Amino acid sequence: MQLYLPIADLPVNVFLVLAMGAAVGFVSGMFGIGGGFLMTPLLIFIGITPAVAVASVASHIAASSFSGALSYWRRRAIDPALASVLLCGGVTGTALGVWTFTQLRALGQLDLMIALSYVVLLTTVGSLMFSEGLRALMRTRRGALPPRRTHNWIHGLPLKMRFKRSKIYLSVIPVVVVGIVIGFIGAIMGIGGGFILVPIMIYLLRVPTSTVIGTSMVLTLVTMLFATMLHAVTNHLVDAVLALILMVGGVTGAQFGARAGQKIRGEQLRLLLGLLILSVGVRFAIELVVQPSDLFTIRELGVSG
Repeated sequence: MQLYLPIADLPVNVFLVLAMGAAVGFVSGMFGIGGGFLMTPLLIFIGITPAVAVASVASHIAASSFSGALSYWRRRAIDPALASVLLCGGVTGTALGVWTFTQLRALGQLDLMIALSYVVLLTTVGSLMFSEGLRALMRTRRGALPPRRTHNWIHGLPLKMRFKRSKIYLSVIPVVVVGIVIGFIGAIMGIGGGFILVPIMIYLLRVPTSTVIGTSMVLTLVTMLFATMLHAVTNHLVDAVLALILMVGGVTGAQFGARAGQKIRGEQLRLLLGLLILSVGVRFAIELVVQPSDLFTIRELGVSG
């Protein structure tokens, strides 16, 4: 069954897009991440231009993050103070990212920038997560204790603030910087950034795992909602029909993914997630080298930009 997407300016198979949304929703529910790093490349692979894919997936991520953030709020697993500081940087980074997105689109370099960003980011993060998950799995099999966490130079920075819910005393400088980076990347690449933000907060900022995921979801929700609004007003690239189909599939798949994730151990989840991220990055690199013209065909969208 073919359905015409007005902004993407091409017909797509509804059941294929629904299946993609369900698959990414399953992965999101299993690993507790937004899934934009997987959804955006999949949309590009079926012929949707990178610009429309990035703008439309942002709305999908915002919608999927809302229910998760609400659930964590009810369980008091969100640090409001930490989320507020993160959002100060996140909103700034998102605005800067959308501005950069617009400038690159005007110069005709947007598609290439998105492609290269995905290749570099996914292969790097995927390799690091895969190796860390593999080491953790080997330690578990040997019965060894995990390495003891110690404070680093970040904890010596000035302008410290006490985050009561997370029970940490930390400078606001690295928190704001992290928010800016995640917001910027999300606006450019159409990803929530949870798979980057959560490890940074745990391993660098030493935020307890009890508040990490819920707090990161608040940042993802607000930045992706802000990015969607800016993309819609500035670039007119948000395809509401596409986003709606993805939401329906994503909500369905996430329910099954959450159940599956509860049956798998933490180190195995990290290993699988790292392998998945690395695989998408390698696939992107192969497509970019072998068939760049097929993957990133520049088309007129028929909208004002």
